[in-house]
Amino acid sequence: MVAALLGAASTTAGIALTVTSGWLIVRASERPVILTLMVAIVAVRAFGMARPALRYLERLRSHDVALHDLVDRRRDTYLQLVPLTPARLGHRRRSDVLTGVTEDLDDVVQAQVRVTVPVVTALVAAGVTGLLTALLEPAVGFTIAGLLAAAATVFAISARRESSRQAAFSDGRAEVARIVELVGARGNDLRAVGAQEDALRWLDDAHARLARVASAVGRTRAEAVAQLGLLTGAATLVAAWIVAGTSSAAPVKGLLVLAPVAVGEAMVPVVDASRAWVRARGAKKRLEALLTQEPAVVPGGSTPVLVDADPPLLELRGVSASWSARGLGPTTTNVGPVDLVLLPGSRTLITGANGSGKSTLLAVLARQLDPTAGRYEVDGLEAMTMDLDGLRALFAIVDDEPYVLGTTLRENLRLAAPEAPDTHLRASLERAGLGSWFGGLPAGLDTRLGAGGRGMSGGERARLGVARAFVSSRPVILLDEPMAHLDLHTARQVLATVLDGADRGTVVVVSHQPLSTDRFDQVVVLDARTSSDATARSRQSSTP
Repeated sequence: MVAALLGAASTTAGIALTVTSGWLIVRASERPVILTLMVAIVAVRAFGMARPALRYLERLRSHDVALHDLVDRRRDTYLQLVPLTPARLGHRRRSDVLTGVTEDLDDVVQAQVRVTVPVVTALVAAGVTGLLTALLEPAVGFTIAGLLAAAATVFAISARRESSRQAAFSDGRAEVARIVELVGARGNDLRAVGAQEDALRWLDDAHARLARVASAVGRTRAEAVAQLGLLTGAATLVAAWIVAGTSSAAPVKGLLVLAPVAVGEAMVPVVDASRAWVRARGAKKRLEALLTQEPAVVPGGSTPVLVDADPPLLELRGVSASWSARGLGPTTTNVGPVDLVLLPGSRTLITGANGSGKSTLLAVLARQLDPTAGRYEVDGLEAMTMDLDGLRALFAIVDDEPYVLGTTLRENLRLAAPEAPDTHLRASLERAGLGSWFGGLPAGLDTRLGAGGRGMSGGERARLGVARAFVSSRPVILLDEPMAHLDLHTARQVLATVLDGADRGTVVVVSHQPLSTDRFDQVVVLDARTSSDATARSRQSSTP
């Protein structure tokens, strides 16, 4: 509110500058004694200096508040996302979630700067101007009030048209982001199958659709600004007609005629504010729809979990699970019932056709998804009664797309253990088979990766994910299709790296690729016999 009042003061100073300048010009044309104009001259200078100074203070204050609020909201939003991940994020890709949530938060928070401040500024400045004008000539004051009412109608119509196009604009923006992420992350794969031209055409088409929607949105704004200009012109003509029939002095008449012009100019930012309001309202609805979902995992009990070097005994007894939220339509069982025993230090391969529930089973093990039936035990204790954060701290997860942050190699590894010393990071890189690669980096752990830094091949990215798992020192490593985008030779090398480097830790690998089962103690084959039922068959072998 302080920022809005500063903005109102700045806009009021601008209006005062316009009308005072008009009074001064008309009065000076009468060639009075110069000393009689000194007050007006000083006022013009004061208003001229006050307008940018107050505007600077308004921007400083509003952006400072908005940025602090954005930091707090991002933190709170990410904390709210944790119990929803991954079950309640739907089928959206990583880029969709990241882009969507980040941009929606920006739109909601920036509404303070783009909506609240301009609207309050315009209303206060126009109200003060209309009131002072009415004291001099009530009819002109009513004219300004009519201008404000007509402008509000224009803004409401513009906001409604903007709202009808906002969904298409958001969808177009998300589609462009999705294809950009696909081309950037899968460039080598697209070239390998000769689909790079198709991908570029997809991107061109998505940009063209977004441009058409953006053009329509731009026309809505332009039409609103044009209509506001016409209304301002009409109000100015009405004010001129009114003052022409009064006995007021010529300088006062000039002041009154310019008042609607100054008010109309002060109302122009509200056009953009109406657009920002529509975007913020849509963003708020999307965030609420995402964050108010029923969590896929109950908070858990108070039974403490001992996280030490020894991996636990994990048992699933008749466990079934579903990604569908209860009470939101029919529930489809995505895996189960499954009986599975993971002995401490064992190596288990889970395989099966797509849709058989392999990733769902890993989510249950890692306590990212609650079973809908059956019992999950950790060292003989019911998992649902154990401390959730402590239980999750037992598992390191490596998925099919290890994320590479746009920062140093050190920080990419410390994502798994923020306090890990450099010696531990280097040892983890060696265990993950990245020793030679690391030795070729001129800046060592300070080498920047990701956007603007050193690129990584698919095999290197997979090993980086494995190295993170080793850095975490967690006793159970879960690998969800870590070799999905690698050739068979590289995939087998990465798998051997994991099995050799995990020491005494438990390793569970999910893969639909044909892998050698010689080094696994247990092979679990998930059979998706129907869309809502699955069974598990396992082959036990002696521990090597």
